[in-house]
Amino acid sequence: MILATVLLALQQPVAQAADSSRGRPCLLVVDTVGHEGRQVEVGPGLQNIYAGGGVRAHCQGTTTTLASDSMVWNALTNRLDLLGTVRIRDTSLSLDANLAAYYRLDERLEAHNNVVAVNRNNGSVLRGPNLVYWRAAPGIRDTVEMYATQRPTIHYRGAGAADTTEPYVIIADRVRFKGNDRMWAGGSSTIDRSDFATQSDSMALDQIAGVGVLIGSPRVQGKGAQSYTLTGTRIELGLQARDVRLVKALGDGKATSTDWTLAADTIHLAIERRKLQQALAWGTKVRPHAVSALQDIQADSLALDVPDQVLTEGRGFGRAFSASKRDSTVAAVKMDCTNDTADCLVSCVVVAVDCIAGDTLTARWAQERDSAGAQRSRIHQIIARGSARALSHLPSRDSTTGPALNYSRGKSINIQLKQARIDRVTVGGRADGVHLEPRPPAPPDTTAQRDST
Repeated sequence: MILATVLLALQQPVAQAADSSRGRPCLLVVDTVGHEGRQVEVGPGLQNIYAGGGVRAHCQGTTTTLASDSMVWNALTNRLDLLGTVRIRDTSLSLDANLAAYYRLDERLEAHNNVVAVNRNNGSVLRGPNLVYWRAAPGIRDTVEMYATQRPTIHYRGAGAADTTEPYVIIADRVRFKGNDRMWAGGSSTIDRSDFATQSDSMALDQIAGVGVLIGSPRVQGKGAQSYTLTGTRIELGLQARDVRLVKALGDGKATSTDWTLAADTIHLAIERRKLQQALAWGTKVRPHAVSALQDIQADSLALDVPDQVLTEGRGFGRAFSASKRDSTVAAVKMDCTNDTADCLVSCVVVAVDCIAGDTLTARWAQERDSAGAQRSRIHQIIARGSARALSHLPSRDSTTGPALNYSRGKSINIQLKQARIDRVTVGGRADGVHLEPRPPAPPDTTAQRDST
């Protein structure tokens, strides 16, 4: 009697559907009741249903199944409560929890306490204390939605991903999903994968548009032997085939790697094969500024080539300037060459560093082993083109004096370095300059010696 009563109580005169995740409200059919069930009339043709001792049911005309220790159907509110060891298997969702409530009128399922939800289309998994699941149904909503709070953990794969695809592990105070490919997270949000990690106050991922957004003290880290980090006011991710291919810092950008640091208003990092390949920077509020172990480069815009996260070449465009330190123990050169690179060249004399400036600059690095045997990028060539100027400190003929100063001008200047020290300077196109040897040491004072004798 209880089985027939439950079926009649839950049925509504609606069209049949083969997939309960896409069609009508679930028409529940109770298959078994482990202990007892009873019904209470609450109005004309309305009955509340109570069943316990292990309940098994399914949605009529579909493969959706439900199981729990106990079940309560409230006819006045059109609400089904499942209590204790809840197991729901839909065509698109697998849900385990200790408590669940299904609100039939708005197609809403609420689950609480040890919730584990699996997206059966792509294998994404959500674990947390609660979940609200809105089913897709004609006339109500056309796309599945989910919402969870209290820092759930999500292994997120996105639309079209296979179960073998490495997921992004997402943790946040609250998360919301729409369909299989859009999600939002707020409150101390993090994303982790073997090659990639992020931190921010809030984030959004839209795999349809191929865009991710991080706001609120965002930070991105590339993992591996040659790791990198990127911070900014706002960070955007470019997604392709569920992989991050572009990372953009918009406002107060700062990128840091093992061999270099880059600061600018805007920084774009290009990623391929899960490794950083190139960094582009431009801006006016924070003028692009790149610093390596022994090199400092400023320009209106900068491009760094870092194939597989190894620095090989840097290019500066527009009022480009570079200063070379003699060794890594010297403090970083701090100069603002925005208005006049000539002022910076004068300053290079004061701080005793080698400088070069031009309309454009190209600096090239090669991999060398340091004293500890580790591979490091070391600069071996700098080329300035267009109104090129260079100031260099060269060893003088007399080892007892300081270095000689050489100032050169031309259409182009090519500086070759060995062991991070200038080896050869080539100036081309209307070349001129000046070479200043240091003052020789004063001869010994023989007059005082002769008077004493």
